[in-house]
Amino acid sequence: MKKRKRGTVGRVLKYIGRYKLLLALSLLLAAASVAMTLYLPILIGDVINYFATPADVDFERIFTVLFEIVILVLLTAVAQWLINTVNNRITYHVVRDVRNDAFAKIQHLPLSYLDSHPSGDIVSRMIADVDQFADGLLLGFTQFFTGALTIVGTLVFMLTIHPFIAILVVILTPLSLFVARFIASRTHNLFSEQSGKRGKQTAFINEMVTNAQLLRAFSYEEKAREAFDEINEDLNKTSVKAIFFSSLVNPTTRFVNSVIYAVIGLCGALSVFIPILGIKISIGALSSLLSYTTQYTKPFNEISGVIAELQNALTCAS
Repeated sequence: MKKRKRGTVGRVLKYIGRYKLLLALSLLLAAASVAMTLYLPILIGDVINYFATPADVDFERIFTVLFEIVILVLLTAVAQWLINTVNNRITYHVVRDVRNDAFAKIQHLPLSYLDSHPSGDIVSRMIADVDQFADGLLLGFTQFFTGALTIVGTLVFMLTIHPFIAILVVILTPLSLFVARFIASRTHNLFSEQSGKRGKQTAFINEMVTNAQLLRAFSYEEKAREAFDEINEDLNKTSVKAIFFSSLVNPTTRFVNSVIYAVIGLCGALSVFIPILGIKISIGALSSLLSYTTQYTKPFNEISGVIAELQNALTCAS
């Protein structure tokens, strides 16, 4: 199973490799978007510090920083829109290539293969499975590029503010990854089973529709309905199980990350008044630190949330 999965990933990467320029542009935009997003808490922290002493509020500097924040937010929004556009283009180019290659393959398959495999199953692979693959691939592009850069960037900024708290975040955060991996490892087989049963259902529907006249001629309608109900119920049970287990990933990791956030908030608040390892921070720096903690854990939430989708996409790609 692992060898087959690695082979599937390798073939998918070959398809993606055809669009190196778009891939490079997506990475560049992701880097720009993350850099601007990470600079925002620094500006917000500066504004808070300017309000920290009521007797000496620098309104001129505050309005200047607020203007910078507005510009930064607008530029970040544009960059994220461009990222989504580029990622969509890469994904649907890959999907088009996969379908073209699959259709070309069908033209050269021996008749014995086509006779021994229901046509509905083949149609399901080319349409439903490829659509599922596209959804997972798009989620992967959207989440992993920006997520990986955000994790590295926030870590660097946290280290500059308070190294001890940054190390604490790094030590605690992998807990959510272990939870996500534990659940995701159990969803892959369920999604694989779901894909097979969906193909079986499509094949049955195709066969019944194609041979509708024969069904009526031999009064097979009732038996066909019973057979379809059985296949449909079987698919329903498998799908519910797969969705249930995959839906546990995101809320579980969010709970873990909320506990981490509370611990970091407590340590940060104490360091405003009492130096921890000789480091005392300002209220604005605490605000920035908490913001970076959220941004650091957010990619883990997002990545864990799409792991189930990626497992499903990998199964469909296979």
